[in-house]
Amino acid sequence: MLITSIPQYIQGLTNAKLDLTNTNNTVLYTTPSDADFNASIVSSILVSNDSGSADTITLTLISGSDTFSVFKLEEVGAVSTKELLLKDLILQGGEILKVQAATGGRLHVVASIQELSKTRVTTSALAQI
Repeated sequence: MLITSIPQYIQGLTNAKLDLTNTNNTVLYTTPSDADFNASIVSSILVSNDSGSADTITLTLISGSDTFSVFKLEEVGAVSTKELLLKDLILQGGEILKVQAATGGRLHVVASIQELSKTRVTTSALAQI
């Protein structure tokens, strides 16, 4: 997904992964805030519950000093996997995604992310380095 008024190039593709072993509010992903980066696109957030009991997860977005609730106590059934996103979630540089399980040791989270940059780096330019 490109925003036509801002030049953007895919700089990298990554998966942010966590095993939520406790109930702490834990950083899943931080968008790069380097001057060359302007956004990240989260295209998928999968939550897997490997226990025999249902559990819940909370997903928050931190932007500067503001905290936004994206999912609050979203239920994930016993021994199942749930996709949280129906559409892409766009993050600006420096924004942080945090997750928190209601019970430790049950949930695993995997987010698929595209990191966008303002400048295009070609493979020939990389060879010069």
